[in-house]
Amino acid sequence: MAESLISIVLNQLASITGQQAAQAFKLFTEVDEEVENLTSNLEAIQAVLEDAEERQLKDKAVKNWLDELKDVSYDIDDVLDEWSTAILKREATTVTDVALLKKVWSSILSSCFCIRKVVMKHETALKIQEVNKRLAVIANERNRYNFTTERESHEQRNITTSVIDESEVFVREEDKKTMKDMLLSESSEVKNSLRIISVVGMGGIGKTSLTRLAYNDAEVESHFEKRIWVCVSDPFDEQRISVEILESLLGTKPDLVGKNNMQEKISEVVSRKKILLALDDVWTEDSNKWEQLKGSLKRSSGGSRILLTTRKKAVGMAMGSRSTDMFFLGKLSEDKCWLLFSHLAFFERTREECEKLEDLGRKIVEKCKGLPLAVKTLGGLLRFKAKEQEWQNILDSKMWEIEEVEKGVFPPLLLSYYDLPPALRRCFSYCAIFPKDYMIQKDKLIKLWMAQGFVNERENKGMEIIGEEYFNTLAMRSFFQEFDKDENNDMI
Repeated sequence: MAESLISIVLNQLASITGQQAAQAFKLFTEVDEEVENLTSNLEAIQAVLEDAEERQLKDKAVKNWLDELKDVSYDIDDVLDEWSTAILKREATTVTDVALLKKVWSSILSSCFCIRKVVMKHETALKIQEVNKRLAVIANERNRYNFTTERESHEQRNITTSVIDESEVFVREEDKKTMKDMLLSESSEVKNSLRIISVVGMGGIGKTSLTRLAYNDAEVESHFEKRIWVCVSDPFDEQRISVEILESLLGTKPDLVGKNNMQEKISEVVSRKKILLALDDVWTEDSNKWEQLKGSLKRSSGGSRILLTTRKKAVGMAMGSRSTDMFFLGKLSEDKCWLLFSHLAFFERTREECEKLEDLGRKIVEKCKGLPLAVKTLGGLLRFKAKEQEWQNILDSKMWEIEEVEKGVFPPLLLSYYDLPPALRRCFSYCAIFPKDYMIQKDKLIKLWMAQGFVNERENKGMEIIGEEYFNTLAMRSFFQEFDKDENNDMI
């Protein structure tokens, strides 16, 4: 994140100094020197940021240093915005001032303008001096940490095909079959009741992926008259969930106000229909939040199912799952992890290359501890790394030592993040503006990246094409997941 900020500030600084040269809007001579020092300090800090951002995870002092850097970077950005605005105002008023100066009282206006211009320059100069003093202290403090300035080459490779479909079909076939049986079987005991099936497992284990595999299965699709998918997340918002259920059932956003009205409409629409409602990522253990919405689904016909994913057994119980309807998703076996990893990491490699890297690859897979998300993330990361030393660096990384609740998932994601080129880190960090589980429209996201200046044109390539390459790279590395596709099988 700090590296992204510094890059943005440096780009803005270069742009503004170019503007002021063109508009003859020079600050005082000593402040021009401050601007040079500001650039120099930023570039010196930028050189060590890759090492600093990795070390902050285990070194609190480094994290505090980076936090201070972020604070002053935001302040520098504000000062540069003011400076840029001043230049634009100067450009806009020049034409008006020239016309007015032709009037008889031009000398008075000219004097006023000159005074205003000097005051504006002086205020800008003082702000630049103040932030530069703070930045100089931070720049000097970097020497205490002995950061390394060696940086791996982040060559941006062209991606000519869509993101690899690394679905877990071939490693979750047995689990998918079990889940299908639970969805399609109609025992006399539960034939006329609304059966609630809970898929329970830790983060990164593949609950959502497996549920989607079963949900989109052709046999399941033909078995139910209506299928609805809702990402619930936390908090459990009955109003939003009701809107999404109705929107899926009706094919349009409901023109209704009030939770009760919507749930009455749900009850009416599902009446005597066999439905499958998938509720992904449920967290609430408060059954009262669910009962009213559950009641609106009871008029559906026998054989209807509610399928939910959660990390906690207690959530499934609160939602009404019987003990026989709890599906506990376990970790992948080492053999299946290797199958998934090699499907990604060895894509389009020669047999000789695969044999050369296999030993390191198996050791890396072992560290993933059976978690599909960790395996997929590192498989995507290593797909383009051909040197044994690059694979060895991943195996020896200190990221594996991080103590986190979801320890098996966090280090691989960080390894993949820090391997991204700075431009892609900026693009991914920007996605923090979206709420958890937000469905991001690809074209809209690319346009937002372009508006922020994260995507630059290259020879023979427009920004939209480069933005799509950025998106595909992030998706291939498992930073984006659960895609919808258009009629051409392209992600949207």
